[in-house]
Amino acid sequence: MAKKKKGITDDRIQGVESALSKTEQFIEDNQKMLTIITMVIVVIVAGYLGYKRFIVYPAEEEAQSQMFVAEQYFERDSFNLALYGDGNYFGFLDIIEEYRITKAANLAHYYTGISYLRLEEYEIAIEYLEKFDSDDMMLAPLTLGAIGDSYLELDDPEQAVEYYTRASRMKNNDFINPIYLLKAGKVYENLGEYEKALENYERIRNEYPESQEGRTIEKYITRVKLFLE
Repeated sequence: MAKKKKGITDDRIQGVESALSKTEQFIEDNQKMLTIITMVIVVIVAGYLGYKRFIVYPAEEEAQSQMFVAEQYFERDSFNLALYGDGNYFGFLDIIEEYRITKAANLAHYYTGISYLRLEEYEIAIEYLEKFDSDDMMLAPLTLGAIGDSYLELDDPEQAVEYYTRASRMKNNDFINPIYLLKAGKVYENLGEYEKALENYERIRNEYPESQEGRTIEKYITRVKLFLE
């Protein structure tokens, strides 16, 4: 029995040695190709790091500096100046065009979409809001909700309620979720889909009773139940 185990062990050792020999032979036969591959990888990594350091980071700083003024105009509801600039500083549209590779340009899509929404340019608002990419707890659902608002203004309640519902489910946010649950419920009411409206209203009552919407939700629930009797 001991001889059998020893034989198996010897076979395994020979197998490992054979595999190592084949690996060494492969490296020896393909040394030039492996060297080239290694050099290519080094060049790619170095190029990427250089691109980030000498192009992306400086562009990001410049874009942030330019966008600070546009954000001030936005906060003052001066949406045209926020979008197009004031002659000295860029507007959001310029930042999107000139600094495409930056996070600032991405955020500028959000500001641009909201600006066009306030200017009642709803289709353009949707275009820019859909290009904004974020997983931020506040901005992500607010973006979906703003798209919903735009569709509602375009007399497309089915699309509006879809975006309101997505906004209400995207993040567990005690402030934002009940806002869009209520908006979705109202749209369902107007569409005559009272059971879906009631479902949204009851979610507000059960999950967000301390919210502003939760404190007044009973009147909506009562009204919808009258239609369901």
